[in-house]
Amino acid sequence: QVQLVESGGGLVQTGDSLRLSCAASGSTFSDYAMGWFRQAIGKEREFVGAIDRSGAITPYADSVKGRFTISRDYAKNTGYLQMHSLKLEDTAVYYCAVGRVGLRPNAYFYWGQGTQVTVSS
Repeated sequence: QVQLVESGGGLVQTGDSLRLSCAASGSTFSDYAMGWFRQAIGKEREFVGAIDRSGAITPYADSVKGRFTISRDYAKNTGYLQMHSLKLEDTAVYYCAVGRVGLRPNAYFYWGQGTQVTVSS
């Protein structure tokens, strides 16, 4: 079992930056790939990016490429999603998850509760 707790969401303006954190506890964090997803109201959960156990990055979604960066700190059992140049369309609940690396939600075994990111003009 892995427990994941996201933090760092909030209300920001277009062009701002924000860093989300995903703190893991329970089983060994380093055993799993970590993915980030987001879900806007009325839309399906969307893959943002992922990082595998060795630190290799799965290509980011086109919508965030060049603006978002995923990283993980094994010593702190924490993953991060650094977001720059935020746009209105980035507004969503953001989720971290751990499991097998993949683009689909069903590749991941454990999920955090989500953190809301709202971008305003």
